[in-house]
Amino acid sequence: MQGRSPQPSMELNRLLLLTSFLLHVKEDRASPTRLVCDNRLIQKYIVEAKDMEKRVGQCQALPALRCPAVLPLVDFTFLQWKAKSNETKRREILCDLALLVGAAAGAQGQVSDECGARQLSQLYRHANSFFLLLQSFSWEAGHWEPSCSPHSTEQTHISSIFLTYRQLVQGKLRFFFSDLAKVLCKQGQGDSRDPPCGAR
Repeated sequence: MQGRSPQPSMELNRLLLLTSFLLHVKEDRASPTRLVCDNRLIQKYIVEAKDMEKRVGQCQALPALRCPAVLPLVDFTFLQWKAKSNETKRREILCDLALLVGAAAGAQGQVSDECGARQLSQLYRHANSFFLLLQSFSWEAGHWEPSCSPHSTEQTHISSIFLTYRQLVQGKLRFFFSDLAKVLCKQGQGDSRDPPCGAR
């Protein structure tokens, strides 16, 4: 019964999500700067991360994952974080996001419950969008290489994926965007009151 039917559908789904995100980025060519300089956007993502975590907790008892999710350990101390360059921070977050995207994709294949699957799909979309965004910063020399090995842990509870994502957005990503804003928003772009690029 290991038919191939779900595969094309899942691939099509991912293609549509990727296309949708790329269209959004093309809409505003300087979007990395605008996304960083309008701090309402990161606050919006923090709220959405909290909502997803809350909603998945309201799903009917979700089974433990047969294949544990490999999740990044996203805790950090403020002093250690401040001592790192923006490029080091970017690469570290990309490594964390790569694990989260993989964990969400792997969990989707193990969850048949509609409520849990819907939340996992949304988390996958958001984490992947951040992953693509951080790769798109044109002011960075070079590009992310998939050879990094972040500190990780294995979890069988689906809720752990949402907790880790929320902690990453609320922690490293929020501070990273704040650090970048000090560099990228000096030309008055930070005063722009354009609607957030991610508003839907």
